[in-house]
Amino acid sequence: MLPNYDTRRVLHFLYMKEPELGTYYHFKDPTKLYEVVGIAMHTETEEQMVVSRPLYENPAAPMFVRPLEMFVGEVDKPELGYKGPRFVRVD
Repeated sequence: MLPNYDTRRVLHFLYMKEPELGTYYHFKDPTKLYEVVGIAMHTETEEQMVVSRPLYENPAAPMFVRPLEMFVGEVDKPELGYKGPRFVRVD
């Protein structure tokens, strides 16, 4: 018997574009680079998470996770004069 999965979550999981492994920067600070090392799934919510390793000195933690939807999402920050991807690939 198959587990009772939420159909919307399964479809979202299947069609959400995953970032390629590689180096990215956050739109707010292009000097801080992050290496995307993989995709993980939250075991309670089944939400996909991007796992990244900071490549700059003195990070707050050795690894970070961010919801996939947020990582690949676009931001609109008129106060900063920016509209575009939250994370930008550099390699």
